[in-house]
Amino acid sequence: MRLFTILALCLSLFALSCDKSLSPEEQLVEDIKKIEQYLTDKGLTAQKTASGLHYIITKEGAGSNPTLSSRVNVKYKGYYLDGKVFDQTEGTQTVSFFLTEVIVGWQEAIPLLKKGGSGQFFIPSGLAYGPNDYNGVPANSVLIFDVDLINF
Repeated sequence: MRLFTILALCLSLFALSCDKSLSPEEQLVEDIKKIEQYLTDKGLTAQKTASGLHYIITKEGAGSNPTLSSRVNVKYKGYYLDGKVFDQTEGTQTVSFFLTEVIVGWQEAIPLLKKGGSGQFFIPSGLAYGPNDYNGVPANSVLIFDVDLINF
């Protein structure tokens, strides 16, 4: 009887340790729930794209919008839903890059801004680093970015 109890305990522990990762579609549903709860908790109203990206244009800017082939110059702060900052430009520092070189969430978000515009972007994990840890960002992390589009 004791052996049966130990065997049952081992099988239970094994079952608990099995990978219970979600499909990309299921993960998106979970991420959107988290984003929408965050927005509700903070009293924010955001637009939503078909991909699940949520955004708030905080400063309109002027002129045209960049395209996927644009080289953009931005200031930004990236953080998690709990407010912990994982990356940002410092002071007057800016960063310049082609939109084709960044996460899909930025490829979709930055073209929503005009030169001189600013926005807050809530990016589901599948539009960021997905199920992989990346440079200290845990797998399946919903990311928030405050972005100022300086120029393109």
